[in-house]
Amino acid sequence: MNKSAFIKRFNDIFGKGDHRLFFSPGRINLIGEHIDYNGGYVFPCAITLGTYALARLRSDREVHLFSENFEEKGVITFSLDQLAYRKEDGWTNYPKGVLASLIQRGAAINLGLDILYRGNIPNQAGLSSSASIELLTGVILEKMYHLDIDRLELVKIGQEVENNFIHVNSGIMDQFAVGMGQRDTAMLLDCKTLSYERVPLVLGEYEIVIMNTNKRRELADSKYNERRAECEEALKALQTKLAIHELCDLTEARFEANQSLIENETVRRRARHVVTENARTIKAAEALKKGDLKTFGAFMNRSHQSLRDDYEVTGKELDTLVETAWKQEGVLGARMTGAGFGGCAIAIVHRDRAQSFIEAVGRIYRSEIGYDASFYVAEVGDGSKAIEEEEEIQS
Repeated sequence: MNKSAFIKRFNDIFGKGDHRLFFSPGRINLIGEHIDYNGGYVFPCAITLGTYALARLRSDREVHLFSENFEEKGVITFSLDQLAYRKEDGWTNYPKGVLASLIQRGAAINLGLDILYRGNIPNQAGLSSSASIELLTGVILEKMYHLDIDRLELVKIGQEVENNFIHVNSGIMDQFAVGMGQRDTAMLLDCKTLSYERVPLVLGEYEIVIMNTNKRRELADSKYNERRAECEEALKALQTKLAIHELCDLTEARFEANQSLIENETVRRRARHVVTENARTIKAAEALKKGDLKTFGAFMNRSHQSLRDDYEVTGKELDTLVETAWKQEGVLGARMTGAGFGGCAIAIVHRDRAQSFIEAVGRIYRSEIGYDASFYVAEVGDGSKAIEEEEEIQS
């Protein structure tokens, strides 16, 4: 991104004056999908694609927001005294929800803001653009109003906004990865306790390629909430005999021994995915710590198969990308990442084969699906932060 052009755009929209620059990443999840709301382990990392913002305080109580990703919406304005969700306010409900949550907690936010946003996360790609905006707004408010707030609290606020303001019944992984990310590091996160371990992401001659289906997806309108309800149904059935609080309290062996408690075969398969995926995530992280990329890649493949067959959240577009990726030279593993129903997949590819991989998978995807996929080589970056004047920023 051209920093001077971004500043000029801010001045053109809001007038000249002091401002501060901020960045918040997107995320990928290496393995551990649909686990965060079931009390298990996930293994995400922040990426260098994300959302930038320029912000400055106003002298009144109005908030003026503009996004270069939603130019047609223009400047959306609301008052600090009117922070209710409004469907017509679209994307600005995410920052509005963060404001409302912090004020509800007693934060001294008495003046409004002008904020210009610009994201280079593809819209609806499933790389957590909403969590990126939530944590970005949280860091803006923390710095601009000199709030004393713990980063983990901001992460929790982001999830709270998603659940109670936007009404998407998501877990905490996305906000955690975005807020707590660290360059060249993945995080093995226990979603039940929020304890975590940073694991160096040392890929050697390999790199992560993100494959975007370019199929538009609206998470709030997808089957995400339906899957969560199915998991809750499975848990209640198991709790008739077992003293467990979450599906991920079960080992694979204990699930196999008690799965007949779940009468509905579809619900049983949902639970099977959760229990086996939790075990895979722990084993995959151990393999990565040992530098065993081949085993790590094999766990990625099994993860996708489970998401396809037991959890049924992949679909033709994601399956075409992943199953084509499996057949290419130099690929250790590939799987969907995120909630599914479109969005993105990831592959670990030898860097010498990356370009031919992108060309081959892209060609077959277009032939099968009828339109192009997009590809990005992922770099693992830092979590949400203020950017100092002298810092370089990525395009």
